[in-house]
Amino acid sequence: MAQDDFIYKRRSIRKFTSEPVNEDQITELLRAAMAAPSAGDQRPWEFIIITDRKLLNAIPSLHPYSKMITQAPAAIMICGNMQKQKHGHWDQDCSAATENLLLAASNMGLGAVWLGVYPVADRVKGLSKLFKLPEHVMPLSLVPVGYPAEIKSPCDDRYDEKCVHKNCWTNG
Repeated sequence: MAQDDFIYKRRSIRKFTSEPVNEDQITELLRAAMAAPSAGDQRPWEFIIITDRKLLNAIPSLHPYSKMITQAPAAIMICGNMQKQKHGHWDQDCSAATENLLLAASNMGLGAVWLGVYPVADRVKGLSKLFKLPEHVMPLSLVPVGYPAEIKSPCDDRYDEKCVHKNCWTNG
């Protein structure tokens, strides 16, 4: 594993400085997200850019693991548009978009963390209401973004040969 590779440097950042993320940076994150693979090239994703401090501060009352969002200067919510998808893989497509966004943020020197929304019913309902989502749009994930106020070393080598099976399931 090359420790200088951007994939291994991507870490979940939960502490942010007050420095704002500019519109060009947000656009670049969204370009990376929209470059993700998509079943049948349906691209069922929709993105909500959140910079309003009142909205950011309201999120922890709806998502129990999102307290760090009150420090972040911005967040992006990745949603699936059920009217755009035909193959039933909207959640996988939007997950790929989320991962691309996280990798791009890390590569740009920004910090970010993936907060799961779907399929937890209370989170889906609360965030859908807060952001006035139409019924055919489902929030999948929420990504606080900002300049990191913490430094984490690249992740350890997580390769585990016991998780690899050739041609069929085997125990050795």
